[in-house]
Amino acid sequence: MKTRSWLFLISLLLPGSIALAADNNAPWGHTSATEINYKPHKVVYDVAAYSMAAFSNVLDRVSYLNTVYEADPFDSSIILVLHGDEIPYFAIENYNKHKELMSRAKSLQDSGNIEFRMCTLAAQSHGFKPDEIHGFVKMVPMADAEIIRLQQEQNHAYMR
Repeated sequence: MKTRSWLFLISLLLPGSIALAADNNAPWGHTSATEINYKPHKVVYDVAAYSMAAFSNVLDRVSYLNTVYEADPFDSSIILVLHGDEIPYFAIENYNKHKELMSRAKSLQDSGNIEFRMCTLAAQSHGFKPDEIHGFVKMVPMADAEIIRLQQEQNHAYMR
């Protein structure tokens, strides 16, 4: 009986040992990409970026999602609700400093299904009035209430 137990244990350990010996860096093998065709959807991004790099990353993600959705203005909607440290980038007085970033944001919006909305309260806390923000941004009274409204009333999926 002991011999059977030992043989059973060795049989369990042996394949793993062989795999480890073959590739110590990939003991579970290698993965591969899965092809999925995503349908366009409605999405709301809750944006409170803490740096220009973080905000640029959000724009990268939004741009790529828009590409995946084939920029379909009929079946997709991508709304970014801004209420963080990215707000000063959208201030008219900072245009020369953030010209490239704002040109990129405006270009994304010009695609037809991406929209920027900014919390009026958050803008005020950063020292900006609505008329001091670039005209392609829609001002909303409160970011949280807008995100909830988009989810509950317009069926937007939440992204952070």
